[in-house]
Amino acid sequence: MKEFDYIIIGGGCSGLSLAYELEIHKKLDNKTLAIVEPRIEYKRDKTWSFWKVSPHNFEDCVKKNWKEFSIKIPSDSKIIKCDNFPYQSIDSGLFYKKIINRLKKNKNIFFYKDTKNLDSSNSFIFNSVPSIKENRNNLWQHFYGVEIETQDNFFNENVICLMDFDCDQKNNVHFFYFLPSTKNKALVETTWISKNDDNSLKDYDIQIKNYINNRLRLKNYKINYSEEGSIPLFYPLNIREKNIINIGTAGGMTRLSTGYTFLNIQDQSKYIRENIENIRNLKIFKIGKKYQILDKLFLKVLRNYPQKMPAIFFKMFSGSAHNIIKFLSNKSNILEDLTIILKMPKLIFIKAIWKK
Repeated sequence: MKEFDYIIIGGGCSGLSLAYELEIHKKLDNKTLAIVEPRIEYKRDKTWSFWKVSPHNFEDCVKKNWKEFSIKIPSDSKIIKCDNFPYQSIDSGLFYKKIINRLKKNKNIFFYKDTKNLDSSNSFIFNSVPSIKENRNNLWQHFYGVEIETQDNFFNENVICLMDFDCDQKNNVHFFYFLPSTKNKALVETTWISKNDDNSLKDYDIQIKNYINNRLRLKNYKINYSEEGSIPLFYPLNIREKNIINIGTAGGMTRLSTGYTFLNIQDQSKYIRENIENIRNLKIFKIGKKYQILDKLFLKVLRNYPQKMPAIFFKMFSGSAHNIIKFLSNKSNILEDLTIILKMPKLIFIKAIWKK
């Protein structure tokens, strides 16, 4: 059995981000690290997108920046500029390659498929595997996307569609997400916010095909790549233990109202790196309490009034793009929060406060 100073359980986005943050700041020069990840090989399997409201380590993994995005509902649409905070999309394949290549140069870092040969009794553990208690009332954001390619130039590569609600909602919240990376290549995703036990919402292939054929009016294309995932819109169990810190989604780094996680992971990794010498006494890094409260209220409204959510999302983006982007990225001040809150339908949210 081999001992290590640190063990990271899960070599996905949060585990690798933390390992990279520690490595580039030379926190592993005299410490040993084991990364436990069962996958056989790393390859592109996800797309992480966000508004760049703060610096991060992975600019060279950004597939594209956009400074305009659209929101669509059946009766209206709008294009919103985000010059100050460009929307970025990270290619997970580039992300994995960059980090793995760097980590493998450090002789103090080791990769394992499981924990069988590890002695963790004296190690400090960073765990990225969520402990989820099953509850059929919990909401999930689940999605399926394909990258499509056309022979001719077809797309406006300068504008993404953040949410297109002009689709069958089935008494839940459903939208399509559209990221054109070039004039002939784009990622199209169908996204649901719902409970996770309704398989009638998961005929993703049919949904994607209908959207491409009927909404985009595109017939001739090929599919280069597909991705599928689900994000819990509730906080997993996150108890601070003496020698364990939960990271990533397991550590509450997902915004419940949006599913955004990537930049929160980077902030958490930086916080851990800055305090690594005092790691056993470190307080849990959390998304701000006000966002936790507002997100839970927002999801109560979503659960009770799903048919009203397209209009609510649309109205949310009717004011300052600067304010809403900062709010959705956990960087807003109280005045910016108020500009968002005042746009919400008051009666529905007041009812949600008192409703169980």
